[in-house]
Amino acid sequence: MSNLEPMNTDGSAELLAVEPVVTLRDVRVQYPSGHTALAGVSLTINPGEFAFLVGPSGAGKSSLIGLLVRDVIPLSGEVHVAGHAVHTLQPSEVPYLRRRVGVVFQDFRLLQRRTVRENTAFALEVTGAPREEVDAAVERALRIVGLTALAERYPDALSGGEQQRAAIARAIVGNPELLIADEPTGNLDPLISWEIMELLGQINQLGVTVLVATHDSDVVTTLRKRVIGLEGGRLIRDEARGTYHRAG
Repeated sequence: MSNLEPMNTDGSAELLAVEPVVTLRDVRVQYPSGHTALAGVSLTINPGEFAFLVGPSGAGKSSLIGLLVRDVIPLSGEVHVAGHAVHTLQPSEVPYLRRRVGVVFQDFRLLQRRTVRENTAFALEVTGAPREEVDAAVERALRIVGLTALAERYPDALSGGEQQRAAIARAIVGNPELLIADEPTGNLDPLISWEIMELLGQINQLGVTVLVATHDSDVVTTLRKRVIGLEGGRLIRDEARGTYHRAG
């Protein structure tokens, strides 16, 4: 479990968990239309990793992300996330999974009638967490994303980059083991995109496993993190320090 605090004096994350954060075993996803979105995908993501998920539109990236939060149920295969056997979860158990997984979207999805502080707190409030616990967690999350001074503003008073930071604060406020960012820079200009990627890297250094689905080839190629590539619902490559486009 991450604690969103540096664990070593050099700022690197000490990996406490011994089991993978994500394990997919021969997963197949097929929709009622008959379309096969994922075909025999097997994948492991270990604690503390930072990985990019890439592929053309329709490759299966959204279906894979949906599997990890149980928005999508596999036709066959196994899905394990943060200690949960997701493929066998009962509906009543899904909220416990989602407390361990934070998700950030391209379109922010902030509650427009709530302040930054209230948006961040909401993710914990719905779990029934004590007020003092919520307040402390919100302050920590806002500090990490650099929005303490803007905590009482509403989303429409924020820039796009600030809105995405608020969305990230909401995603990390519960100390997730896994942070999923689905096209987190898709609505941002290049300079702000790099700032958001730097922030995600800092959160990774605090011990959180990070998976970023993106079409931003410059970011992927420059950062040289692990690259997981999908095409036509199949895993076509899994490279350490990879680039956006497959070599050759």
